[in-house]
Formats: sequence, C-alpha cells, structure tokens
Amino acid sequence: MPSIRLIVGLGNPGPEYVGTRHNAGADFVDTLATRHNITLAPEKKVAGRLGRGQVFGQDVRLLVPDTYMNNSGRSVALASRYFDIEAASLLIAHDELDIPPGSSRFKDGGGHGGHNGLRDIIPALGTADFWRLRIGIGHPGSAKQVSRWVLSKAGKNEQALIDYSIDEAILASELLLAGDGIKAMTQLHSSDRTQAPADGL
Repeated sequence: MPSIRLIVGLGNPGPEYVGTRHNAGADFVDTLATRHNITLAPEKKVAGRLGRGQVFGQDVRLLVPDTYMNNSGRSVALASRYFDIEAASLLIAHDELDIPPGSSRFKDGGGHGGHNGLRDIIPALGTADFWRLRIGIGHPGSAKQVSRWVLSKAGKNEQALIDYSIDEAILASELLLAGDGIKAMTQLHSSDRTQAPADGL
C-alpha cells in the first residue's frame, strides 16, 4: 500500500463545537499531534490547522480543516494538491454513528456512508480511494435525533470510551504508517471495549 503522508481529522471549527461527538476526528489528530510533539498552526493555503513531523518514524503532515464539516472537501483537496499527495496516501479520521463508543475501525476506500464530511470530500478529490479511521460515537436510536446527537457532548463514561478508542487507534496507526494495513486493522478491531475504563468512571 502507498505510505500515509497526510492525516486529516474532521470536525467543526469554533469553541462551541469543542468536545462534541462530531469532532472526534479532529480530537484524534490533535491528540496524535500532542503525542508526537507536532504543532498545528493556522495555514490559509489549506484552510486549516497544519503541522508536519515524525509520527512513528514516518514523515507525516497533520491537518484539521477550519471549514465546517459539510465543507471539509475544500481543505482536504487544497492540501492534497498543494503537497501533491495522492488520495491513497490519505487517512481521514471521522466520527461514526454505526460504531459504538469504545470501538474504532480502519477502512480502505468505500462510500460516504451518510457522513457529511466524507460526502463532501469524495467529489472534491474525485475519488473515494483513501483510508478512513471511523471513530465510534454510537447512534441515538432515531434519525431525527442524529443532528442534535453529533453536535452535543458525550457523557463522562461515553467520552472515556471514545478517548480509549482514540488511544487504541493511535497505537494501531503505527502499523498503518509502516504500510501494513491488514495488521493495523486486526490490532484495532481486536481492541473494542464496551465499558468505560476504570479511570473514566
């Protein structure tokens, strides 16, 4: 597989969205940047916060778009074109309603699955051939409640599970960045947790 050169974390900008379920992808990239001492700074040419550094020994750029979720494609396309990064070398981290908190999944390619960020990114890139990190946030049970659900903050125990799955995804990303997508998926998919860690209670 092509090496991952750009990792993007989706979310909505602004203080009112900090800590909301829809910002799980942005939280993943922010956490990854902190763990690997990479500074994310506003960069107009890619419409987002951008950083570059070594992640598990690989030279990687990290991006959190400053655009709203349903306009994520602009930032991702700007970055991929400016740095000449093919879609297959992208990892897009985003929240996932169809996966419970405490679980996350790597996926290579596929459709948008109803996710507004991916829905905008695919036509902007002209392809769906990129890696995704799907961070489980669970489903409220009714389609009418989805918008309110994703734009609100998780409860304490639920957030502890989301944080756990982000930590596990960071660990598994070492394998993905090393070019072994199958092992990365196997490791991440075997780390599911259904109850909050003891320190999250």
